[in-house]
Order: sequence, then C-alpha cells, then structure tokens
Amino acid sequence: MTAELTRGQNHPLPRARLEIRVSAGTPVVAGATLGDENGTIHGVERVVHPGAPTLPGLEVSRQAAADHRLAVDLDAVPDAVHRVSVLLALPVGGRGPARFGAVAAPFVAVTDLDGDEVASYTITGLEAESAVVALELYRRQGAWKVRAVGQGYAGGLAELLADQKLPEAHQLAASIHEAVASGLARSIPAPPAAAPAHRPDHGTPPRTGPGTPVPPASSPYDPQGASAPGPQTPGAAGRHGAQQPYPGGPGESATTGQPAAPAGGPIDYSHPRRQNTAPPPPPPAAPPAEPGQPARPVAGDATGWSMEERLYNQVWGMFEDLARTTAAYRSAVDFADSRMEKELDQVLSDPRSRIGGQGDAAREGARARHGQLVAQAREVLDRDVAQLVAEAEVVEPALPAAFARWDNPVWHAYRVPMEIPMALRLGDLHLPEADRIRIPMLMRLPLERGLWIDSGRSASLDGSFADSHEMRRLGLETAVAHAARLLAVYPAGEFTVHVIDPAGSGAQALAPLVQSGVLAAPPAQGAAGTADVLARLTQRVDLVQMALRGGAPDALPPGLDTSQQLLIVNDFPHGFDDRAVNQLRYLADEGPAVGVHLMMVADREESAGFGPLLDPLWRSLLRLTPVADDHLADPWVGHAWTYEPTLVPPGSQVLQQVLAQVAAARRSWGR
Repeated sequence: MTAELTRGQNHPLPRARLEIRVSAGTPVVAGATLGDENGTIHGVERVVHPGAPTLPGLEVSRQAAADHRLAVDLDAVPDAVHRVSVLLALPVGGRGPARFGAVAAPFVAVTDLDGDEVASYTITGLEAESAVVALELYRRQGAWKVRAVGQGYAGGLAELLADQKLPEAHQLAASIHEAVASGLARSIPAPPAAAPAHRPDHGTPPRTGPGTPVPPASSPYDPQGASAPGPQTPGAAGRHGAQQPYPGGPGESATTGQPAAPAGGPIDYSHPRRQNTAPPPPPPAAPPAEPGQPARPVAGDATGWSMEERLYNQVWGMFEDLARTTAAYRSAVDFADSRMEKELDQVLSDPRSRIGGQGDAAREGARARHGQLVAQAREVLDRDVAQLVAEAEVVEPALPAAFARWDNPVWHAYRVPMEIPMALRLGDLHLPEADRIRIPMLMRLPLERGLWIDSGRSASLDGSFADSHEMRRLGLETAVAHAARLLAVYPAGEFTVHVIDPAGSGAQALAPLVQSGVLAAPPAQGAAGTADVLARLTQRVDLVQMALRGGAPDALPPGLDTSQQLLIVNDFPHGFDDRAVNQLRYLADEGPAVGVHLMMVADREESAGFGPLLDPLWRSLLRLTPVADDHLADPWVGHAWTYEPTLVPPGSQVLQQVLAQVAAARRSWGR
C-alpha cells in the first residue's frame, strides 16, 4: 500500500533495489548526495549529478528534464554512507522559471522495480527556493527508511551543498550547471502517461495513473455513458481539500515603439500601456494554514505519474467537487421549499388560523425558517466555491498548452511537441449557482467521437440573439480555434486537416489555416470537391480497417498518410447529395477508430429535408456551441452545465504565431 508522506514523515523501505520517480512539470536537475550519519558529504566524489551520473548504488539522469527516474541499489552503497539525499534544482541561465514558487509542486515517488509505489511526496510550500532536498534515504538499526524532507534553498545548489558541509560547494554547483547547460536544449517536457489496463468495473478504459479512480460510466464527460452528446471526463483524482494578461494585438508597442514580433517568433503578451520594469521580488512563503482552516490549494496535488496527468486529474476533481456541492445546495433548497409548503398547508387547513394575527404569524414563521435554511445552505456553497476559486487561481497558470486557454502565457513559450498530450481543452464549464468558477472541459486524445459546432439560432447568456449569418461565422471561427489547437498539440506531421467549404462562404474565418499553410490542400468547394475529399477519406478508412482486420498493419499502400486526419465540414448540408451524406455518416461512425475524425459546422434544422436519416449522425457527435449555452446534460448528478468555447482574444496574434510554428515544423518534416 502506498504511503503518501508529508514533510518530516518516514516510511520503511521493503527492498534495496528501488527507483525514484520525479515529476516536476518543468525541466529540473536531479541528483543525490551520499552523507555520513551526520549528513556530511566527504568530497565531491560523494555527489552524483548530470556531470557524474553514476556512483556505486546510484544513477541519475544526464540532463535536465521534467520527469526523472533515479536508479537506487542500497546494497551497493558504501558502508560509510548513512544518508542518501535526493536533490532537485532549477537550471540557471535559461528561459525557464528561476524559483519553485512559480511552477507546480514537484512530485516524488519511491517505487520497486515493478513500478509498484512504496511512498510518495508532493513538495509544497516552496516559493523563492531554486533547489530543494526532496527525499532522504537513511539507515536506522541496519534497515533503510525514506523520509520526506522538502527543505528548499533560495541560494540554489551552492547553498544546498554548503549546508551539507561540502567544502567545494560553489565550485561543484557551477560545474553541475555547466554540464546541464550543454544539454539544456534537449530538455524534455513531461510526457503523457500511458493508459493503464482496462478496468472491468467501468465502461471505458481510464487514462489515469495507478490507483486513480475514474468517474462512473454515466459521467457527463464520458462519451460512452450517455446517449446525449456530452463532454468527456478526465479521470477522477483524490481530493486534498480545497490573471493572465491577454496577448496584445499586432502593431507597435505603446511603451517601446518597437514593432511586434513577426510571425513565427515569440509572442509578446505585455500590456501595451504597462511599463516593462523588472518584476518585484518574490513574496515570502505563506504561513501554513491555521488549524480548522481549509488547506491552501496546490497545482498538481492529484495522483498521477506525470505533472500533466496530475493536473488532468485535479481538473476532474474540481469538476466533481463543484457538482457535488451544487447538488447539496439544490437539495437543501428543495427541502426548505417543501418544508415551507407543508407548514403553509397546515396553516391553511386549520380554519381558525386562516385569518387573523395567528395565521399571519404562522406564515411569517414558515417563511423565516425557509430563509434561514436557504441562507445556511448558501453559506456552505459560498465557502466551497471560494475554495475552488482559490484552487483555480493556482491551477490555471500551471496548465500545459493543451489544457490552457488561448490567453494563457504558456503559449508564449510554445514549441511543437514531440509527444501527444493525454487531453485537449475545448472550453469551460460552469453552473449558475457558482458563476465565479470555470472548470476546464478536457477531451481525451486521440478523439473518440466527432464534434458538431451547432450554428443554429441560439440565445446567448445575456439574452441577446444572433442571426443565422452571425452564428455561422461564429461557428466556423470556433471550429478553426479547435482545429488550430489540435494541430498545435500533435507532433509535426502526425495530424492532417482537410476542409470542405462547398459554397466558399467561410473564406474569412478559414484564413488563419489557409494562409499559414497547415492544411493538406485548399478548402474543397462545390459538389465535385466535396465528393473528392469524402471519397479519399472513405477509402483511407477502408484500407486501414482491412489492414487491421487482416493482421497486417504494415501492408498499407506506399504513400498513404498514416497521420491522424480531421475533416472540417462547413455549411452542411449545402453541396451534399445522398451519397455524400452516407459517406459522412460512415466517417462519423467508423473513422475515429482508425484515426479519421469529423468536425461539422451545421444547423440541424437546415438538414431537416433528409428526415431521420441523419439522426444517428447528430447523436454520434459531441454538440458544442459557438456561444455560451447550458446545453450539456449531466446524468451523473442531474446538472445542466453551461458551456463556453475557448476562443482567441480579439486582436491577439497567438493563433497565427502558433500556426506559423506548426507550418514550419511540418515543412522541416517534409509534410
């Protein structure tokens, strides 16, 4: 059974050969020191680090990375060694963060060689520190134990090593950073966790870490659990309690007069009227929470092997908490309403109390008790929502690009990834009782169902109505934003986008995709263009299916594009005949299993002429709206969630900058 340690706690180690896994969400340097019974290091030869990655019984990574696996064989450690201190440090001289308080809390786990977790520790409470002693393996009466330390040092590695009485602390720290700097360009981001085996007690295999529960099959996020379209659910995580500047527009900076960064370069998120002065010094570490007060939120405090998975699970935990506390509030209000109605009925049933002061007093008393019950329920709800708001304020800045809004500065450091993330953000969810909190809506990758951007006439939250022309424009802009995000989170050459725009009505909204050169071909127009794209994608589905069923996945024709495919259909059903409609249905049903996905921008009423033929198509797609709308049903607890799409802020160049990098990466791969 895993021991989740807090600072100062210890746990016995059952065996000598172990692995220490580190997940930090940002590249860090990992190392270890070998000390005597007092923790003193007797020489630089007792420190294992990227410049000297192996010592008897220890081996560490040779470069900075977001995830590390340190090999430990305690039987091979010299007899004079009584303490093995595992240390983490932020690289110096790069573009990364300079203090641990600016990143999510690092997570350290001790596992056996089979991957079974023995003990874990989330290092919280760090602020200005740039180096930390995470864990300590120590001898006690002939046996080894692990202790959670979490001792940080604002002076970095030099101060850490000096604290362990190493005379050459500053020289060794400089050599470590020099060794790291040579390989810093190769620092890898946190990879997505692999999906564990299918659990028989749930309808779909989860994408979470060992021991992480998943939501029930009827969860609103689960694509298989409900017949009505709904968002997919991130894996549930254990709960521990519980603004970003908009990118500036193109042109010149109001403060510097310099031109904005060209396409393909870094994105300038500085406010045009804000002076570019040095940032203030980091605030002092916050004191620990008072007894009886809720724990301070920490980004990445859920379970999971990587920071991405822990943030993913934490988002689901926030969704679950908000759903439950809102359900409790609604239940309490319903009880108060029914109790007041019952008391008023009793008053009216007695002829003596129907009139006069006695009846008025009884009615006022019933209403007062009702108000008291509702106020108590609201107080509990406000307390829980305030805790979730505080958690969202630390989680949102720590999200990776695939989980972040377009206005998150994480896109400032965007680079085309080498690995596919485990999920993608499609928008935000919230409830009317808790309008202050927005929960990211994450869909697992690869896509398990197509998307339908409903361009039908709809009322926005402010009561205004958009006409059909405006809804079509907003719908296609939403589709372009989602497609750009998909292109951005896939490695170069592993995601291909096709567009069908029969009437050419979406030229303006499609301009970012067309001008950047990320499309496989120009948008198909007319009936002939529509038929050609559908025929090619249908043939691809058939070929891949036959290869898989025949057990010969390598027997595909040469030149076949094996990357994930996305087809964007605008202004459906214009330009579609019966054959094209049947091909579209085929792609929606069979395509996702072989890497062909569908994104439709359509008004269902305009396709009413096809009758019930298209009903299975609409049911197979996840319905989203280009404006905020409370259409997502929640059969899990009975809520109707309001969905808001994640769109690029007006005037921002972030979309063009990201697509320019994607196009450049595709060209370098010959795509």
